[in-house]
Amino acid sequence: MTTSSRPRRMVDVSGAEALYLLGGSSHGRLMYEQRDTLAVGPASHAVEQGRLVVRTPALSWRFSGRVSVTYHAEHIHRDSGAGWAVTVSGRAEPITDAEEDAHYRRVLSGWAPGPHDTLLRIHPQSVNGYRFAQSVDMP
Repeated sequence: MTTSSRPRRMVDVSGAEALYLLGGSSHGRLMYEQRDTLAVGPASHAVEQGRLVVRTPALSWRFSGRVSVTYHAEHIHRDSGAGWAVTVSGRAEPITDAEEDAHYRRVLSGWAPGPHDTLLRIHPQSVNGYRFAQSVDMP
């Protein structure tokens, strides 16, 4: 709940700005289809050289090639309601290169001790972002 009585506004941002905003955060939610239903789980992420990599607790299904996923993160100030939200949808693939795997396991926080999680590279097919702000009072 916001404590301010000023009206808020939501502004679309470009895909490039949305990925920039995502780079200023480290946690979000990974959404994927599992047994004909939508599953949502916690994930940490990194945006490096235009690539989105997520680390999420071990998924209960195995990847066979690429699968479609959606990743969402936001940062919204509790009192003012100002902030942003970004949603990225696209094909995901597990990271199989040993050096890249080791790099992202150092960079991204895990969810359980040991290798009990999955590293995925998401190839964005759509990127939607919004900034939230308080409206400027009109004279």
